[in-house]
Amino acid sequence: MPILPSTDRRRFLYGSAAMIALPALEAWSEDDSSASSASASDLPRNFVAIGAYLGWHQPSFLPAETGSGYAMPPTLEPIAEFRDRFTVFSGLDHRAPNGHAAWHNYLSGHAPGSYSLDQQIADAIGGENRFASIELATGVGEGAKSMSFTRQGVGLPTIIRPSVLYRRLFASEADRERTEYLLKSGRSALDDLSADAARLQASLPQRDRDKLDEYFDSVRSVEQRIGRQLASLDEPVPDPGYALPAYDPITPNLQMEAGRIMYDLVAIALETESTRVASIFLDGLGQVFSIEGEILKAGYHALSHHGNDPAMIRDLVAIERAHIDCFAGFLRQLSEKKNPRGKSLLDDTVILLGTGMGDASRHSNANLPTLVAGGGFRHGSHLAIDPKEPGAPLLGDLYLTLMQRLGMEADAFSNASRNLNHLFS
Repeated sequence: MPILPSTDRRRFLYGSAAMIALPALEAWSEDDSSASSASASDLPRNFVAIGAYLGWHQPSFLPAETGSGYAMPPTLEPIAEFRDRFTVFSGLDHRAPNGHAAWHNYLSGHAPGSYSLDQQIADAIGGENRFASIELATGVGEGAKSMSFTRQGVGLPTIIRPSVLYRRLFASEADRERTEYLLKSGRSALDDLSADAARLQASLPQRDRDKLDEYFDSVRSVEQRIGRQLASLDEPVPDPGYALPAYDPITPNLQMEAGRIMYDLVAIALETESTRVASIFLDGLGQVFSIEGEILKAGYHALSHHGNDPAMIRDLVAIERAHIDCFAGFLRQLSEKKNPRGKSLLDDTVILLGTGMGDASRHSNANLPTLVAGGGFRHGSHLAIDPKEPGAPLLGDLYLTLMQRLGMEADAFSNASRNLNHLFS
């Protein structure tokens, strides 16, 4: 589906020494409506994915009742005020392998580490923005982990320091000059690599040529990303009107503090149309949290392996409620901010919150707790899927519905080939 370039809608404030990009205002909606059809303007324009590495305690996240009259489960109580703006799903998964190593199925489907949902969306709708997508993480534990994967299956690195994200979104002139130098240097190197590979290709057998084609695809993907970044360097940088704290809360036990700032910056990035696609990876390992002044008795990872111990479950749910409390602030901001047509950014953004770990205590990747907020869907229900029913839908079928909602002509995702439009629209 054609996407109206964001630069066509961007307005600038011209001063004696600078040019500042302004957020979209309702007064400009008439100009926008003339450039796109009414039906297109009704579609949401942004996508945000949030994933918890250690999962969500199923009995505390999933309502006991189905439909719209469910009692709010403990983990979701911090977002109770938005119950008409989100939908809870149970019984959905990718029929993927079990184990922590398979957590990456969350956005990738049946094969962990394959082309992820957020990157498929970014490649379809993110090309006209300063950043096709941004990948963030909080509470980073041991080892490099990725939630987002390119078409070639390359895991994208995450930004863990709020100050780094802030500088990327709202760079100073010196930062921009340095970025331009680095990007142009990198682009030249890629051009050289492409030329060398092309000269080599004629002398290779077919199987090696196939591998080289995959390489070319990867190089072209990087070139396209660099090209978008170079093009954006001449655009005025938005003034966020937001002050970072004096330090970066990057130690794992400060995960909630980092999360709140990351959510703030993502909301500003969407408002200023710096990006349309963002992912936030909620990592977790041995960090010991203090919740409401009480130091928990074990680390996050240990609590996720609770073995049905009531005391450990209580502390685990306290952590997960704290995550949802941070998420509530994000929903609140998006519900208050408006796009040029007067629609809230919450209605203009499809938000997916979930995990690739159905039950961390058993390392099970079945029945992944999932929540979708915003996007203009009819919300307010718990949709329970029975995975034992013949032809039961997959989590990928929900992803197809989300992609189609964003204007994409998608008919397959991993091992899913239908959608949930008959249940969720």
